[in-house]
Amino acid sequence: MSNLADRIEEYLKKVLGQAEEGYIILQRGFLADTFSCAPSQINYVLTTRFTAERGYLVESRRGGGGYLRIVRLGLDPEGKFQRLMAELIGDELSQDRANNLIERLEEEEIFTKREAILIKSIFADRILDEIVPSPEILRARMMKEILANMCRDDINI
Repeated sequence: MSNLADRIEEYLKKVLGQAEEGYIILQRGFLADTFSCAPSQINYVLTTRFTAERGYLVESRRGGGGYLRIVRLGLDPEGKFQRLMAELIGDELSQDRANNLIERLEEEEIFTKREAILIKSIFADRILDEIVPSPEILRARMMKEILANMCRDDINI
């Protein structure tokens, strides 16, 4: 049986997948009651599994009339995606953040499973730590270059 965080994530993705608007608005308390857990467990799932690297934007307002709004970020071929990813990546990219982003790109069918595995292996700390003094900087530069090339229209395969 899956753990609580997995069940909450699965539920939120299912509800989001059914939303015609591309986003959902929920109350943290409602989710906590639904899953018989503390609101902090909901926060944990949101901060670890609904990140920008994974393709989500979470807006939160606390208090009596508070809400959670989860937006699924879309990918577009017109360069906005590339700019967004460059902003998300920044000048440094940890292995964990890189893996989350790669998994998102695989979900969106930008990368095949094989490509995702290859890129993850190249970005591994065990590889980069041994050859460069700043693996996070190299990983960010490589990811930006990969994304720039994936977004090109003029590639004939």
